[in-house]
Amino acid sequence: MKQGLQLRFSQNLSLTPQLQQAIRLLQLSTLELNQEIDVLMQTNPLLERGDDNEDEYGNPTESASESDSLAADTSAVDATQDNRNKQEDHAADLDAPTAEFEFNAAESAISASNPLESSQPNEAPEFEASTEFPDTFSAEFNDEFDEFSNGSRWDENTSPADDDSDYKPQETLQISLREHLLSQLKLMPLSARDQSLTMLLVDSINEDGYLEASLESLAEQMPLELEIDALELQTALHHVQHLDPLGVGARNLSECLLLQLQALPAETPHLALAQLVAKHYLPALGARDFAKLRKELGCDEATLKQVQQLITSLNPRPGSAFTLIGSEHYIQHEVIVKKVKGIWIASLNDGVIPKLKINQLYAGILKRNRDSSSQYLQSQMQEAKWMIKNIQQRFSTILRVSQAIVDRQRNFLEYGEVAMRPLVLREIADELDLHESTISRVTTSKYMLTPRGLFELKYFFGSSVATDSGGTCSATAIRALIKQLVEQENPKKPYSDNQITALLSKQGIVVARRTIAKYRESLNIAPASLRKSL
Repeated sequence: MKQGLQLRFSQNLSLTPQLQQAIRLLQLSTLELNQEIDVLMQTNPLLERGDDNEDEYGNPTESASESDSLAADTSAVDATQDNRNKQEDHAADLDAPTAEFEFNAAESAISASNPLESSQPNEAPEFEASTEFPDTFSAEFNDEFDEFSNGSRWDENTSPADDDSDYKPQETLQISLREHLLSQLKLMPLSARDQSLTMLLVDSINEDGYLEASLESLAEQMPLELEIDALELQTALHHVQHLDPLGVGARNLSECLLLQLQALPAETPHLALAQLVAKHYLPALGARDFAKLRKELGCDEATLKQVQQLITSLNPRPGSAFTLIGSEHYIQHEVIVKKVKGIWIASLNDGVIPKLKINQLYAGILKRNRDSSSQYLQSQMQEAKWMIKNIQQRFSTILRVSQAIVDRQRNFLEYGEVAMRPLVLREIADELDLHESTISRVTTSKYMLTPRGLFELKYFFGSSVATDSGGTCSATAIRALIKQLVEQENPKKPYSDNQITALLSKQGIVVARRTIAKYRESLNIAPASLRKSL
C-alpha cells in the first residue's frame, strides 16, 4: 500500500445558485414572487422596478400598435393549429355529453345537528378574583365601549360641503359580536352589579352567538365573597337574550330557534306548531322523518310544510354576521384564455409580470471602474441579471404549460365540466420535454382566467374512469353529472347512490357506488334520506 494520485472523469448533477433560484421562483405564487422581489431590491441596489415601456437596462421601447397585437395573435393561432391537428385523434373521447338535465332545485330543510359542532368554540375566559367586583367590571366596560363607540368620522381636510373635492370612499367600521352586544348593554338601565354580570355572560358567548359555559359553572368560578348564584346569572342571561341579534345567548339550537319564534307576531301562521317542533322534534325534522312529525303534531302535509318553511327561515347562527375576517385571500391570475378565430389561445396577464431593470447609475459606475474595489457591484449586477432572466423564464414556462393544458381541455371551455377529459402531469411533461416536478411547481398556486371562471391550473388535472365504449371519463366530469342528476331529481323521491350509479351506467360510465358516495360528499350533497322534502 502506498499513496498516489489518480485522475478520474465523472458526471454528476449539481444545482447552481442560478438554477436554485429559478426553481424557487417557479413554485411561488404571484403575491409571493412580488414579496421575494421586494426583499431582493432592499439588498441589491442595482435592481429596481421599471416602466412598461422600458427594457431591463432602462432603454425606451416602442409600444406595440393594435395591428402588431393582431398579428401576434394570428401567429399564435397558426402555431396552435398544428397542435390542434395532432389532438384530433382524441376527439371521439372528448365529445361533450348530449344528455341535458333540467334544473329542479330541491327544497332545503334545517339540519338536526348542532351548528356548534362544525365551529371551533372559544374557551370560556377565566375570571380573576377581585375585591372590587362591580367597579372593576364597570371601568373595563367603559374603556371597552369608548374604543369601539367612535365610528368613522369626516377627514380633517374635508367637509360635507366640499362637493368639488375628489370622493374618497370611507372604510366600513366592522365590529365584533361582543362589541355590538356591549354597545346595547350601555343603553340599558342596569345596576353596576347586573351590568357586570351581563358583561361576564357576553364574554362567554362564542362567535356563533351561543353561550358555551353553563350558568352553574360560571357561578362556581366567581369569588365566594361576591355571593353570586345561578339564579342571579339566569336573570342576567335574560337581559342578554333580549339583545340584537335575536337568538344570541342561547345554550343550544332549540333554545336559539325558540327565542326567534317568540319574537314573531302572535298572528304568525302555525307559530305554536313551530315552537313545539323547535322544542321537542328538531331531530325528527333534521332526519326528514315527516311521517313521524305528522303523527306527533296531528297535522296534514300542507301544514307541516309551512311549519318547516317557518323554521328554516330562522337563523341557527345569530352571531355569524359579526364574524371578523382575519385575513383576506387575494388571487391574481397569471394566464388569460380567449378564443381567437375559433381557437383557444392562452396569453400572459401583463398586470402581474414584474417590470424590473438595472439601475443605470450604479451600472455606469461599474462600467467606468472595473478594478477589485467594484467586486461588490459586479456580484450584485450578476445577481440582478439572474433575477430578471429567471423571472422571464418563469412566465415563459407558465405560458407553455397553460397553452398545453388549453389544447387538451378545449372541450371544457366549449361545453363545461361535463366535457372535462382526464389529464395527468406526465402527459404535459412529455410534450414540453420537462420533468413532472416542474409541471407540478408550475400548476401550484397559478390561476387561469377563462370565460367559464377563474381556475387553478391543477384543476384541469384529474384521474380517469373507464367507460363501456373503451374510452375514459374524467372524475371532474362525473362530479358534474352527479350534481346535475341531483338538481333534476324529484324532491319527494331523491336518487340514492345506487340509483345514481345505474343512471351513469346507462350513459356508459361504470362507477362503483362507494365512488359515487365519495364524489357526492366532495360536492357537499347530503344523502338521499336528508334530501327528501315535502
